[in-house]
Amino acid sequence: MTRRIEELDWQQTPIGEVSLRRRREPSLGVEVYEVKLGDEYLMSSLFTVAEIELARLGLAGLPEGPLDVVVGGLGLGYTAHAALQDPRVESLLVVDYLDAVIGWHRKDLLPLSAALTGDPRCRLVHGDFFALTAGDDGYDPSAPGRRFDAVLLDIDHSPRHLLHPGNGGFYTAAGLRRLAGHLRPGGVFGLWSNDPPDDGFIATLAEVFADARAEVVAFDNPLQRRQSTNTVYVARLN
Repeated sequence: MTRRIEELDWQQTPIGEVSLRRRREPSLGVEVYEVKLGDEYLMSSLFTVAEIELARLGLAGLPEGPLDVVVGGLGLGYTAHAALQDPRVESLLVVDYLDAVIGWHRKDLLPLSAALTGDPRCRLVHGDFFALTAGDDGYDPSAPGRRFDAVLLDIDHSPRHLLHPGNGGFYTAAGLRRLAGHLRPGGVFGLWSNDPPDDGFIATLAEVFADARAEVVAFDNPLQRRQSTNTVYVARLN
């Protein structure tokens, strides 16, 4: 009999114990990949619609290209992979705080790993997205001060439900202005959130960006036999 749950990796990290698990979901007949931080579930390959929509919505309004894009938060790789499906994307930097997560992909432990690590446009960067945003050098360690056409972020659960309280400053007008300084004119910031649209955060985005909106993304939740929703914020500079 095969094991229903297999732990592919477990590591102690600066934010706690992180594990990657693969399990068989008998009700659906599929393999599911899950990431846990301690006892908390961070992500699951069952629910990737909004992560993919983050890339699609974030890049949709940009010009013909070529485009240089940053993804903050590698995770299972769905946002990064969706960005690479856009033929206008010439380069993609994926920044993740956890070297363990980058290692999972370099070891080809996840379904999208080979597509990311094998694409010459894609580079995985070990770094603190929030610290890089606050700094002057930006996201590309090989090209300090480089600007980008889009930054797509999926790290915290939402602007108010944070993985670490130190991330909170990013979601203020001052923090978002630092982000905007790493974008080219007309550049886009996209953000995934597990919570419903937050009018207060949209107002904060509007202090910095010429246009800001929240898109509700609905998807089937087969475990609960209902629809669930996430939110994708899209904000654009003049």
